[in-house]
Amino acid sequence: MKIDWDRRTCARKGHVTYAPDDPRLRVRLHAQTALGDVWRCLRCGDFVLGEPHGSGPAEDAPLVPRGKVLRDLFILRFLAIERAVRGVFIVLVAVAVWKFSNSQDAVRRLFNEYLTVLRPVFRHFHYDLDHSPVIGSIQKAFGYKHSTLLLVAGVLLAYALVELVEAVGLWRAKRWAEYLTVVATAAFLPLEIYELTEKISYVKIATLTLNILAVLYIALAKRLFGLRGGRRRFDEERHSASLLEVEESAGVLV
Repeated sequence: MKIDWDRRTCARKGHVTYAPDDPRLRVRLHAQTALGDVWRCLRCGDFVLGEPHGSGPAEDAPLVPRGKVLRDLFILRFLAIERAVRGVFIVLVAVAVWKFSNSQDAVRRLFNEYLTVLRPVFRHFHYDLDHSPVIGSIQKAFGYKHSTLLLVAGVLLAYALVELVEAVGLWRAKRWAEYLTVVATAAFLPLEIYELTEKISYVKIATLTLNILAVLYIALAKRLFGLRGGRRRFDEERHSASLLEVEESAGVLV
């Protein structure tokens, strides 16, 4: 089912009307009814009862996102939420690593105590904890130096900061955030591919697929790095929703 992004957004945020000074345009965007004056919405093209939200020269009419632009904004905000969730999770991991570095011996003793208690339980289910890859990774972490763990925590915090900055920028549809997202995401793709060669998991596959699609979509849809005409073509596309074109697209001709 095709989504009408224009009416969907108007239903959620309300209509946007404008009264241009140009009489030729003004008469084509305005009508009189028994209930009063109505003005054509710049986004969805429907007539709206009441006074216009603004007036002035036609070139000063608000540039209202429509159609494909609204769809792109929806996808960018989905990616922004994903980046924000990932950033918060990485912050929590960094805090956990930092706390672990300050109480490494106490955590090791507590871990060994629980391991001693759980070992017979898992053995009953024919699972050997002593040969578990997860347990082995945890035990290996106990051997890391305090300075190494602090470095890891710092790197994780820096990575989380990049993710959160991306999230804010993408939510606000900033072009610099789109560049940052493509560059930062693409930089980690080789590492994600290498991790898959070590061990395949559905989470890794899903993450890699999402990141590849995000890079391709943003770079192509937003015409980054000169693709598909670059910034000039992107600006032309955005301004295609001018007052006159919106009015004509509604099917009103003189």
